[in-house]
Parts: sequence; structure tokens; C-alpha cells
Amino acid sequence: MSNRRKFIKQTALAAAGWYIVPRSVLGKGYVPPSDQLTIAAIGAGGKGYGDVQEFAKSPNMRIVSLCDVDHEQAAVARKKFPEASFYEDFRMMLEKEKNNIDAVSVSTPDHTHAVATLAAMQLGKHVYVQKPLTHNIYEARKLTEAAKQYKVVTQMGNQGGSGDGVRKMQEWFKAGLIGDVQKVEAWTNRPVWPQGQATPSGNHTVPAHLNWDLWLGPASETAYNPAYHPFNWRGWWNFGTGALGDMACHIMDPIYRILPILYPNSVECSVATIWKEMWNDSPNPDACPPSSIIHLNYPRTDGKGQIKVSWYDGGLLPPRPDELLPEEPMGNWDGGVIFHGTKGKMMCGCYGEKPTLLPTSRMKETLPKETIERVPEGHYLQWVNACIAGYGKKKLSSPFEYAGPFTESILIANLAIRSYLLKNPNLKGWGDKYLGRKKLLWDATAMKVTNFDEANQFVRREARTGWSI
Repeated sequence: MSNRRKFIKQTALAAAGWYIVPRSVLGKGYVPPSDQLTIAAIGAGGKGYGDVQEFAKSPNMRIVSLCDVDHEQAAVARKKFPEASFYEDFRMMLEKEKNNIDAVSVSTPDHTHAVATLAAMQLGKHVYVQKPLTHNIYEARKLTEAAKQYKVVTQMGNQGGSGDGVRKMQEWFKAGLIGDVQKVEAWTNRPVWPQGQATPSGNHTVPAHLNWDLWLGPASETAYNPAYHPFNWRGWWNFGTGALGDMACHIMDPIYRILPILYPNSVECSVATIWKEMWNDSPNPDACPPSSIIHLNYPRTDGKGQIKVSWYDGGLLPPRPDELLPEEPMGNWDGGVIFHGTKGKMMCGCYGEKPTLLPTSRMKETLPKETIERVPEGHYLQWVNACIAGYGKKKLSSPFEYAGPFTESILIANLAIRSYLLKNPNLKGWGDKYLGRKKLLWDATAMKVTNFDEANQFVRREARTGWSI
């Protein structure tokens, strides 16, 4: 509860003396403003608007402030919540509204997640942040540390983490239904936006409804181009994290939640590239590739060997399991996961949906009873309720202590992708044209690639002046 509302409540009680209006008089279901969680949204259009609509399903909260650099994108949210104040710059919003808000939702492009989130946490505000938690590994580590320091309620927006599907698979795995796991495969249908293209060019006038400088935030100076905003920014390393960054927090969550793993110790990849002329042109290092295959090697936290996790995107898929009949679906439209165990296999779709033992005839077996608490209120309201209860009072599905290391372990894969596209400046003919075609060895404690220093430039970014964390 904000200081302002505490003061108002205490003053009102003192003035009223003995006279207190019963809630029954106020009306059934009425929640006094003094008992509500007040939320500010950084990012009010697109997914940001979807998020605030989910929070608004709770009668115990109010959206009191909206922030977006694009007035056109924010128009629907402003109409939906007309009493909420509105800002272009989240820094100004936090300064002006710090005594009026309890919590902040961050749903901006990836490159702004960390700087907005940390600013809110430093004011003691609870935070809900869309996936991936951050744009790079260093930022994820910083937010994990900040969550412990500032003791605020945190949640990353990988909604499947609160679903029943992942909990069923946890119970199946714990019951030994598929035995030990040494290999997992995951895939997505992303990207569904342009990737692997040339850097946009041409002179374009910034629309009057958009503050382009604020949109750039910590990203390097870039001329406005409609190829970046409002949607296709995901395909550019300056702003997004590619197909893997967009979907792995959803798809790989069951892997990370079920298996005894923390950080990979190595990563390697192969990527699809597009040449204009095979011998003269090369892939664009500023653009995420159109498709990739990534292999992550995780040492088990119980010391019992390694687990290999393979990722496929851009239309590439792992082989269909022999146990899956030809007409049976593999995962769902958005992607899926297959766990290969010593006693069998299990599969799910994106978000952990439709968990299935393979062959599917095994679903007729007597399956373990529920032992893990479910989240009937869903991912969003779980966070709202935890904020109202206070730090440490309620369990969350993806607090930063989980989401931070999880995001790091995913973004390590992008080190391999970006390194793969590094050109060899000393090349004097056709041959090994790129520097990064190798397995990268990762030291998680030091946040450093130990066998290819060129890759370490992607662990963190040099933010523009005024935007560092």
C-alpha cells in the first residue's frame, strides 16, 4: 500500500472517530481504494494493453498510470482507463507517481526491460516484466540481484509457468514414469516477423505520435524506420533477442523447471543465412537469422552427468519420435518439447500445454495423483495477490530468483548465434569465412566465454548516455 494511501486512510479514521461504514453498506464486492493495489504500466499498447487487461480482472487493483512512447499505440488503453495519468517517459512517471503506485508492469521491447524494471525496483515497487526478462545476460544477473536487495514481489511473464501442464509433467518425472533424462528437444514456429534481412535504409519522418528517442532508450543511436516499430523490432539485435528470446521462456520452461539444471557450460549452433550473391555478400550481423539450431550442454546440479538441450526455430524441427503415430500432432502450433528418458518419453506443446506420455497409449495408465499446488487464479493474478500480501508472503511461479537464471541460460544461446555471424577480417579468399563457427565454453560465475573472447562483447551492451543500469 502506498504511503499516500496509508496517510489518507489513517487521517480518515482519526477524523471519523467511532463512525465506520460497514462494507455491506458500500455494496457487495466493493473494495475500498485504500485496500487496492495500484499499478502503473510501462508499455500500454500491444502486449502491454493485454497485460493490464489481465491485471484488471482482479477487483483488488487499480491501473493508476500509463506510460508509452507512442500515443497511437496507447490510445485504446487510455480510453479503457480514463482516470489513469499518462506519460511518455517512464522515468518521469516513476518520479511523479512514486507515492501513488505500489507496483509496475513492464511490457516494452526487450531492450528497455532492464532499465525500466530496475528503476521501479529501486523505488521499492513490485514488478511484473514480460519475457524475456532482459535483453542480455548481464542485465538478467543485475535484476536477479536487485530483487534480493530491494525485497519486492517479482514475476516474469511466461504464463505457462503457472499452468497445470508443467506441474503434471513434474509429477510424472518425479514418479519415474520416463526414467532419467539425458536429452531434450524444443522447437518453435517463430519467427513470424522478418529476420535475416539487410539493415533498413532510407529517410523516414518520425510520426508525430511517437517519441523515437525514448523508444530507443538504451539501444545504440538508430534512425527511425517503420521496419522496427511497432512490431518487427524482434528481428534486430539492437532491440530484440530473436525467435529464441521471444519464445524460449515459454517453451523451455518445463525443461528448466523439471530437470536438475541451472546454467549450460557450452553452446554451439548452426544458422540459416541469406546471401544476395553467394560469393560477394554475407549475412547481416545486425539481424537475427531466419532459422537456427542450437545445442546447449547443461551439467546436472546433482553431479550425475550432463543433459543436452537442443533448440530449433524458423521452421526447423527435431525428428518425430518413433512412438508418435503418423497422424498424431507433435507439440502445438507454437512449438513444443520432447523429453527423452531411459524408461520412456513425454511431450508437451508451447506453454506446457497438453502434456503427453509417449506412446500416447500410456495416457491410459494410472497416473500419479496431484502433489504440486496449482495456480487456479492464473499467472497475472498470482502476482497481484502476492503484491497485496507483501514480499515473501506468497509463492510465485516465476520470481526473478527463478526467471533471472532461466533467462541467462537461454540468452547464452544467442552468444553462439551472434558469434557465428562474426566475419573474419583477415580472410583473403573463400574458406572459413566466419570467426564464430565453434563450440563456446561458458563460465557462468564470471559470465564469460572462456575460449572465444570475441563472443563476450554480447554478454552486455554499452547503453546510451542516461540509460545505463
